[in-house]
Amino acid sequence: MFYEFRTYTAAPGKLPAALKRFETVTVPLFEKHAIRRITPVFTVAVGEDNTQLKYVLQWDSHEQRERSWAAFRADPDWQKALAEYDKDGPVVVKIANELLTAAPFSV
Repeated sequence: MFYEFRTYTAAPGKLPAALKRFETVTVPLFEKHAIRRITPVFTVAVGEDNTQLKYVLQWDSHEQRERSWAAFRADPDWQKALAEYDKDGPVVVKIANELLTAAPFSV
């Protein structure tokens, strides 16, 4: 088992749209495609970059991760939402992710 820490950086002024898309489209599609989010979705309350949302996923294997992300990206509902939300320019301008394993003493 491993974890994926993801950070999305929204275009200036578009964090509310990114959060709305995440809540109404992304989360239901995560459930549909067996993508397990194990944390709340966070925004930066105090810090330098208040255009980001962050969360952690849990995976059983790299193969599961690849299959689930491929199915998510190919889903017609995702493609439709992406086109709709990004029609006036991208809502999210950068996605960063890190694949993590738990330190032995922390489990």
